[in-house]
Amino acid sequence: MPINVLFAAKSERWESYEAPLRAAFAALGLDVNLSIEMPADQVDYIIYAPNSTVQDFTPFTRAKAVLNLWAGVENVVGNETLKIPLARMVDPGLTKGMTEWVAGHVMRHHLGMDLDILNRGAWAPRTPPLAQERSVVILGLGALGCAAAQTLLGLGFQVSGWSRSPKQIEGVTCHAGEKGLSDALSKAEIAVLLLPDTPATTDLMNAQRLALMPRGAFIINPGRGPLIDDAALLESLDAGHIAHATLDVFRTEPLPEGDPYWAHPRVTVTPHIAAETRAITAAEVIAENIRRGEAGEELLHLVDRDLGY
Repeated sequence: MPINVLFAAKSERWESYEAPLRAAFAALGLDVNLSIEMPADQVDYIIYAPNSTVQDFTPFTRAKAVLNLWAGVENVVGNETLKIPLARMVDPGLTKGMTEWVAGHVMRHHLGMDLDILNRGAWAPRTPPLAQERSVVILGLGALGCAAAQTLLGLGFQVSGWSRSPKQIEGVTCHAGEKGLSDALSKAEIAVLLLPDTPATTDLMNAQRLALMPRGAFIINPGRGPLIDDAALLESLDAGHIAHATLDVFRTEPLPEGDPYWAHPRVTVTPHIAAETRAITAAEVIAENIRRGEAGEELLHLVDRDLGY
């Protein structure tokens, strides 16, 4: 009997994912009936995007798991009708894209490349520091944070990290807890935010914590918009304490016209492009989780409902 899999996402996602998913299922020898429409009580697994029309999971009486297409689950984890396991997307393609984006902007700030652009027409020689002289702190040591930390280590930076629970990454000075956060930020010449959006991380970078960073530090946020207290960041930028912020994510997206970030000379806005799920590699993750579910094995990347990620 085939495994019934519902693809619950917007139509453009279906166009991108249908062929890669069918190929990934075939590669694992899975007999799957994949469709964008099927009776709810016949569905075994739901491939899911939180902005789909499926918001009530009650009718899916036979479903074994919801397999999220997005790395973030903040828009579904609190759904009270969702009683079955939820797996978040940890996509190797997304991870690689995020790591490249982070490394690029860390190097941009480390080398002062913006100065070269601003000084066009002026001969202004300078000697940037070496990476080994620069302290970079990663806030969030999940799959994305760990990958970014290892890449930056490979470039020679002094890399520290912070997470809510203790972690160990070879070559990275790892901090945890409130005191650990203060210790990490006090050395953060460049801070990269890769935490999930949870009640515990909302406004994590408030005025008090921004003030802990060395004067002239840089902030790079490809994680989640609510991690930053926007008013506090703007005040710190205006005071020159934070030298520059490169922001890829915002509380409201698209970033509204007239938002202070657009025109601020110390802010770089990018339109949520740091990382995107790649259909081919994401399909392989989904297929493997369905294989595991059918074999009675634990699913990959299960969400802890209490933690919110």
